Amino acid sequence: MALTKQKKNEVVAELSELLAGSKMTVVAAYPGTTVKAMQALRKAARSNGTQLKVVKNRLVIKAIQASDALKAADTSSLQGQLLYAFNNQDEVAPAQTLADFMKTNPNLEFVGAISAEGKFLSKDEVKALATLPSKNELIAQVVATLASPLNDVVNALSGNLHALLDGVADKAAA
Repeated sequence: MALTKQKKNEVVAELSELLAGSKMTVVAAYPGTTVKAMQALRKAARSNGTQLKVVKNRLVIKAIQASDALKAADTSSLQGQLLYAFNNQDEVAPAQTLADFMKTNPNLEFVGAISAEGKFLSKDEVKALATLPSKNELIAQVVATLASPLNDVVNALSGNLHALLDGVADKAAA
């Protein structure tokens, strides 16, 4: 069923809002993907704050051109049946969600991504992005790295303290 002009304008406005708020918008082709598989993908995406949209590329291009920050983005790759994954909290989450889904559903394939600054990333760059740890994992790694020297000092001091107490106990027993 064809969309009315008013409905198309509403979709463009919604897409403009999603693009403006999204830190990274990942684009993927999904030919041959079943409805059941798409429902599973949407459920997995929702769990990490990613929102999926399947809309006409023409409407996405209009939304991109309407945004001042994204006007310079290359839209030549936006052809065929495409799925758009938006996330306003994490740059890596949409790529990771789709990459995880691709492991069991090879029909899905990255086309590229649009950064918040309006740069179009190639599919190879998106694949590399998908292999990065999530934001929470990176924070945990930094905290562990910062806490490591402190833990080493505490362990060293407690080890020497135990040895000293054992030595005093041995002297007292003798």
